[in-house]
Amino acid sequence: MIKYLGTRSTNEGGVLYVFLINGLQKEIKEHALKQYPGCYEALPPTAKARISANRAWLSKT
Repeated sequence: MIKYLGTRSTNEGGVLYVFLINGLQKEIKEHALKQYPGCYEALPPTAKARISANRAWLSKT
């Protein structure tokens, strides 16, 4: 069971995505979402859009 709980900002200005995975709370960085199957799919459309925008911006640099 995977449930999206929200986001949390780090001291460095990054974003952690907070999930409840099998009863345990996990904070996952954006680049590590692929390591947790089902987490990206559990994100709301606004979070997916923000990740897509970040990836597009990074591809331009």
